[in-house]
Amino acid sequence: MSENNSVKRTVNGRVTSTAMDKTITVAVERLVRHPLYGKYIRRTTKVHAHDADNACQKGDWVAVEECRPISRQKSWRLVEILERAAQ
Repeated sequence: MSENNSVKRTVNGRVTSTAMDKTITVAVERLVRHPLYGKYIRRTTKVHAHDADNACQKGDWVAVEECRPISRQKSWRLVEILERAAQ
């Protein structure tokens, strides 16, 4: 059996929702250059991530990484909480 040593994509983002059990919604921002004018535009992508311990709160800054599909929408898992939200 060969080991799969693929590099997994890791992104940082802000938790926008914790309404689901063991699932968080993370908003990931990226800068994209406008094709005609050249100005950099901030684009946001929402991803659902697996939070096994329900440790995150809304507003936390987290790191998530790609994984196998856990459900129909979840293909990311929580790696660590980088910064807690201000209370």
